[in-house]
Amino acid sequence: MSAASTHSGSRTLPEILGLAFGAVYLLVGIVGFFITGFDDFAGHGDHTLLIFDINPLHNVVHIVIGIAGLLLSRTLAGARTYGWLLAVGYGAAFVYGLVAVGEDWDILNINAADNVLHIATALVGLVIALLPVRTAVTDTTRV
Repeated sequence: MSAASTHSGSRTLPEILGLAFGAVYLLVGIVGFFITGFDDFAGHGDHTLLIFDINPLHNVVHIVIGIAGLLLSRTLAGARTYGWLLAVGYGAAFVYGLVAVGEDWDILNINAADNVLHIATALVGLVIALLPVRTAVTDTTRV
């Protein structure tokens, strides 16, 4: 078995970051529904969570991203995959947001604060995907 698929009781930093970001995004998605409810699912309401515009569809995206993080980040290989998903997905969300802010067709109700968060999350995804991990090899045989 490879070190990426087993655990000796401690988690690597990419796994910890993936689990943490997964938990935060899941929580944000759930809390978002207390603010938006389920009406105007992909609309442009005045609903904000802190300084970020949200709608129910945006909440669903956060929940899916959160669950993916919690499921994938249980192993190093999964955490790295989650990191790439964050990097590519939130990189694309950043580009989408650059052209979608203020447009009637913006189904995620993105604002400038969301764009900053999206590019930051994409960078965190790169860190999770590429962060070097030091693994220790121990000799358990006795002479």
